[in-house]
Amino acid sequence: MDYDIKLFLKFKKIKKFKEIKENKINLNNKFTHLVFYKVLYGEIIKSKIKIIIGIIILIAIIIIMINPGNNYQRIEIVGSTSVQPVAEELANAFVENKTDIKINVQGGGSSLGITSVEQAISDIGMSSMDINNSYNFTKYLIGYDGILVCVNNENNINDLSSEQIKNIFSGSVDNWKEVGGENKEIHVMTREEGSGTRSEFERIIMKDDEIKADAIVQSSTEAVKQSVASDSGAIGFISYAHMSDDVKAIKLDGVMATDETIADGTYTLKIPFLFITKGEKTGMVSEFLDWLNSSTAKEIIQSKHIVLAK
Repeated sequence: MDYDIKLFLKFKKIKKFKEIKENKINLNNKFTHLVFYKVLYGEIIKSKIKIIIGIIILIAIIIIMINPGNNYQRIEIVGSTSVQPVAEELANAFVENKTDIKINVQGGGSSLGITSVEQAISDIGMSSMDINNSYNFTKYLIGYDGILVCVNNENNINDLSSEQIKNIFSGSVDNWKEVGGENKEIHVMTREEGSGTRSEFERIIMKDDEIKADAIVQSSTEAVKQSVASDSGAIGFISYAHMSDDVKAIKLDGVMATDETIADGTYTLKIPFLFITKGEKTGMVSEFLDWLNSSTAKEIIQSKHIVLAK
C-alpha cells in the first residue's frame, strides 16, 4: 500500500507526458498504467471544472452588465460636451444617498443628444443649441452660457468686433496685424460639425459665411481651449462655463462676457443649456427633472458659471 501511495504521489508531480520518460516510469506495468490514467483523468476533470467555473463567472458578469439588477433605475443622459460637466455635477448630487438610482452622463455633442432622444436610446438629451418645434420634445432650460472668443495669453488683442471675428473665422483676415495685433499668422480653432456651440456661433457671428475649410477642428470646448493655450497665433471659441486663466477672453463689440451681461443680453453671443426629453416621463426621470428647480440644483448650476434663466 505504501508503494501505491508513493507511486500515486509521483504521478501527481508529472505535468507533461515527456516527463514520464525522464522519471523512468514503466507504463508497461499494468498497475502503473492504472494509476497513471487515474491521475491523468483526474487532471482532465479538474481542468474542465475550471473552464466551466470560468464560463459561469463570465455569464454572470455579462448578465450584471446587461441587467444590473431590479433594485435601482438607470437614467441615461447623452449630448453636449459643454453641458456635460454641469449635468454630471447635478447627477452626482441627485443620486447622493440614494440606492435606487444610477445616472450615466456621456458627451458626444448636441446632435448626438437630439438623435439619442429621438430614437429613444437615452432618457435625457443635452443640447447647447436651441431646438425648433419640429421636434416633439419637452425642453428644460438649465440656464444660459456665453460663447467666449479667446486668444493666447501672449496675444495683445483685447477687443474685436463681430465683423472682425467673422472675417477671421472665414479666412478673409489671416494675419493679426490686420486687426491691430502683431505680424503673425492667425490659426483658427473650431468645434466639430454637430456641436451646439459651433451651430450657435455660426448662426450669431458667421451668418451666411462659412468657417474656413482649413480651420483646426477640435471635438470639445476643452480641447479648443488647450489648443489656443499652446499656440500664440491661435483663436477659438469656448464655453463661458469652461473659461480659465489658460487663455484670454476678448471683448465682443466692446462688451466682456459676465454673468450680468449674459443675463441682460448686452453680451449677444450666448447659448441655452438644455435638457430634452421625448414623451411623458415618469418615475426617477421625472423626479430628477423636477429636482432641477430646487435650491440645491440652482446652486450647482451657478457654481459652474451658468447664468440662471429669469
